[in-house]
Amino acid sequence: MTTDRGHTRIARRRGSRRDVEASVRAPSAAALLRATAAGCAAAVIAQTAAAAPPLMDWPDLLGRPMPAATRQFAYGPLPAQVADLWLPDGKGPFPVVLMVHGGCWRSRVAKLTIMNWAAEDLRRRGIAVWNIEYRGVDVLGGGYPGTFQDVAAAADELAKVGPAYHLKLDRVVAVGHSAGGHLAPWLAARGHIAPGGPLSAARPLPIAAVVSLGGLPDLELARRVGMCGEGTVEKLTGPATPAHPAIYADTSPAELPVTAPTVLINGVQDGIAPPEVGAAYVARMKDPRVTQIVLADTGHVELIAPGAAAWSRAAEVIDELLRPTRSPRR
Repeated sequence: MTTDRGHTRIARRRGSRRDVEASVRAPSAAALLRATAAGCAAAVIAQTAAAAPPLMDWPDLLGRPMPAATRQFAYGPLPAQVADLWLPDGKGPFPVVLMVHGGCWRSRVAKLTIMNWAAEDLRRRGIAVWNIEYRGVDVLGGGYPGTFQDVAAAADELAKVGPAYHLKLDRVVAVGHSAGGHLAPWLAARGHIAPGGPLSAARPLPIAAVVSLGGLPDLELARRVGMCGEGTVEKLTGPATPAHPAIYADTSPAELPVTAPTVLINGVQDGIAPPEVGAAYVARMKDPRVTQIVLADTGHVELIAPGAAAWSRAAEVIDELLRPTRSPRR
């Protein structure tokens, strides 16, 4: 795991730098179980409130004038089975980000428009964005396997739409926030799901790199610590059955091979996905292509809010991953 500018200063205020960084790099299972969202956020905020700027809340982002996508496409017959294309000015060809929103996998919590500001910022940077919607666990047909089938179908639709809009499909970067930070790495790995099940894919859209912003990539850990509320992960994976006994084998990126460079970006004060969650995923995967960046003075909203230092850093990482000859600056 690496840390960005500012984290060292916080470490010195809170105690020895070695002790603080070690606690983030190598969290114990017991520590993670204790680090519920509210508890983790409260502990960090209490220790840094005197020096840190106030964190953003959702109204600070959602209250802004909402930009509009270039065009919306349907990848299925249902209202939730749509994707928005954000097309930069010019003739292209354009690099592409496949964007997946969060909201605890619940349609009534968030929709794809929560990513509109981030999508517009990338569009202005010359990056095309394919921002997808999907059915959450709280609507008919969502959960297992519907949520995953929607996300997969939306990704595959990009392969059909891309050529007509001069999109560079040879190096697609998947970017997900919160629950979308689980679905983005899942998209990258789904080609390795065992054949014969409802989520297996013979020729999925290739994903060249992944950025998980305050993501929850390990579903077993997310369930164990009660992220997104009791029962949410269980609705997403479905119960274990004789036909589907290993509920994480085809649903959790932590159970699938790493197929692309994956950067997890976490905020020190993020009470939804604390840095310990990302660090545990990095440690579990044991792959040098999986790395973490921890940002000071950052909660959950800043990670997708243009104008915030955290989103600026995320946009830099995305841009670097879209360039095959460069790697993200640590």
